[in-house]
Amino acid sequence: MVKDKSTEVKSRFDAKLPREQKLKFERAATIGGFRNLTDFMFSAAEELSERIIEKKQQIIASKRDAEIFFQALSEPAEPNEVLLNAAKMHEQMILKKNQ
Repeated sequence: MVKDKSTEVKSRFDAKLPREQKLKFERAATIGGFRNLTDFMFSAAEELSERIIEKKQQIIASKRDAEIFFQALSEPAEPNEVLLNAAKMHEQMILKKNQ
């Protein structure tokens, strides 16, 4: 999704970190081809944020799916007419095959 940068509301973010860590990040930014440390930091934070959010959403979705699945097992719905007809047809095919 492309964002319109001209209408984005800006917020400031400052961080203090150990010198060794800053040097490490600057080295990674240079090696990675980023314009500066800020671009690198925001890119890395954005990427990690997306991964964390996606993983959490998958966990939530799989938990919800599991609840739906186990509820369906413990409280099965009554078979509808189409399913009953299919079962009768299957039974007839099996009987013909075994004759």
